[in-house]
Amino acid sequence: MPSVERWKLAIPVVLATASLGLAACGAEVPRPVSGTGGGAGGPVASPGDAAPASTEPAPAAAPRAARMAPTADLLKHGDVRKFEVVYTARVPEVPEGTKVLRVWVPVPQDGPVQAIGNLKVGDGGGVKAALTTEMRFGNRLAYFEVKDPRGPFEAALSYTVTRKELLTDLPRVGDAVKETDAGVAEFLKPDRLVVVDDRIRRLAAGIVKGKTTTLEKARAIYDHVADHMSYDRSGVGWGEGDTNFACDVGRGNCTDFHALFLSLCRAEGIPAGFEIGLFPPYEAYRDQALGGYHCWAFFRVAGKTWVPVDISEGDRDPGRLDYFFGNLTSNRVTLSVGRDLILEPAQAGPALNYLLNPYAEADGRKVATAKDWQMKDLQ
Repeated sequence: MPSVERWKLAIPVVLATASLGLAACGAEVPRPVSGTGGGAGGPVASPGDAAPASTEPAPAAAPRAARMAPTADLLKHGDVRKFEVVYTARVPEVPEGTKVLRVWVPVPQDGPVQAIGNLKVGDGGGVKAALTTEMRFGNRLAYFEVKDPRGPFEAALSYTVTRKELLTDLPRVGDAVKETDAGVAEFLKPDRLVVVDDRIRRLAAGIVKGKTTTLEKARAIYDHVADHMSYDRSGVGWGEGDTNFACDVGRGNCTDFHALFLSLCRAEGIPAGFEIGLFPPYEAYRDQALGGYHCWAFFRVAGKTWVPVDISEGDRDPGRLDYFFGNLTSNRVTLSVGRDLILEPAQAGPALNYLLNPYAEADGRKVATAKDWQMKDLQ
């Protein structure tokens, strides 16, 4: 048995300058970009890794949506990874005089291809966490409420993850039938940055022209995003998962690729959603710096199943572009689903763009957080 190695995530951010990106998505005005950063596949975190909050008022919580659960009968057997994760949440600086510090930390949960075991949630700030559930997508959270905090906050979560490779038997999926799950309608709604407007509708209609089935349309959208976008973390503005940025600039990281995919699918009436989480090395026991995070998407074939895509990884490895339409590798941990999140209990601030890092408020005001994570392979 090879020796087990541990890796630790470092999160520096470096800024520089870059040139204008050309508008190749129907945009009339290109957007300027400058700087460099990180994302999946490296230890550098993007601005999106901090899960920036919306500047809009938080919407009322919707009824719990359906999880994006692929139908087991339409999956093929793939490989399996098992590893242990230690995720440490921090609030490095708590403002002096704070009366109540509130901290929310994402907690992974079981799904069709992910099983979480031996979950342990350490104390933070001298208090125990309450396990809660966000209401829109059913995300699980560890919630800490610390009265009269003294000094920085830190809490560690540990768990094992058994993750299966997700392989969709696309020929057996066939075309859409009558939808029986009303919850999928939640995945047709636009988000603050995942827009569905006239520009996106016109673009989507052109992309899918002549296509008849959901799979054909989704593949045409997938190919368009892959052709239009390049995996490029230079500049600023990437990492927010902003459809307009992706459309205008044509580059970014996984959040940007999949924001454009979600918008185009939704414009065509295809429900589509977002997952984000940790991204261990592809190879078990490999001594490699951990990726900051990674995200991917699913689209719905009505009445049949959810089908995954990972367009940014297909762009990074063109030889696997076909593979990442309908399949996901096993080196990932889903931490949360969806965008524009209202936590439980609700935060005082606006809806979160997405949840990857801890989120914290001191007396109702957002404060900076940090995370690091370690993992070791178990098989």
